[in-house]
Amino acid sequence: MIQTSSAPTKELAQARAARTSFDWFPFLMVLPAMLILLAIQVYPIFYTIILSAQKRQPAGWVFVGLDNFARLLRSSAFAESVGHTVIFLTGYTILTLSVGFIIALLLHNGSVLAGSYLTIIFIPWILADLIVGVVFRLLVLPDYGLFSGILQDPALFPPSGLSVLTADPPKPWIAGFPFPPSPAMVYVMLAAAWRSIPFTTILLLAALQTINKEVMESARIDGAGNWQTIRFITIPLILPTMVVTLLNLMLGGVNGVGMIFSLTGGGPGTSTEVIGYLLYSIGWNSLDFGRAAALSILMAFINLALIVTTLRITRLQMKD
Repeated sequence: MIQTSSAPTKELAQARAARTSFDWFPFLMVLPAMLILLAIQVYPIFYTIILSAQKRQPAGWVFVGLDNFARLLRSSAFAESVGHTVIFLTGYTILTLSVGFIIALLLHNGSVLAGSYLTIIFIPWILADLIVGVVFRLLVLPDYGLFSGILQDPALFPPSGLSVLTADPPKPWIAGFPFPPSPAMVYVMLAAAWRSIPFTTILLLAALQTINKEVMESARIDGAGNWQTIRFITIPLILPTMVVTLLNLMLGGVNGVGMIFSLTGGGPGTSTEVIGYLLYSIGWNSLDFGRAAALSILMAFINLALIVTTLRITRLQMKD
């Protein structure tokens, strides 16, 4: 009688058990990180949603549904802050992209000191918004600022000089829309652009270095000048990177509040109160946390739209 060994059967049973059993060890290793993420990201999101549907009363919190959103959208402060945000983003992004593109072109032309220039240019990017705001505020303080003598010269700024931090905004050309911007808003644009130009320069310089040199040489052989080469070849080839850079600048501009806080405090009056600073003002100055939570949710949708657009453009760029 032939006897068969039971070893293969045991091995098959062990293999099946290994396939069906769940290994908890990797999960336990990442559990602390998951708990931290839940505590600092997921929980605040749900708490903000709950808070946006409540209102603080003397007797405690009261459920009001969408009333906080309705009060926010009806308020003149919200409409004004949206206008200020549009003005700020327009001036800030145009200035940052333009100067960053020019610097990237200059560095791309083969300067032997390009590495040193990049190191120096990148310094503003490592500074916090609050620090940049404080520094730029000190530059224009009346009587003490580095530029106060120039700004207070009646010959340059008639009739009695210019105080950037206290000058009243000009009369708007369109009722309800804050254009032209106040001197303080223009100054905030300059400060924000100064800090963001290094980031923009690095991205655009990297895009310029991906352009095939043969394409540029062919354009020059065909008689294209510098401006024609930049307009019809360089810009179209790096346009996806420029769009992604633009969306990143807008994302930072919408959420930025530190520079406004330390530079102008939303003033003079409310002439520099962008939507991010309005969120801070509603929450911590008015202590209306329900309405502040509603505004933060609206800002989250704006951020989500910008992020989704950036991801789609990036994917299209990778496919090309």
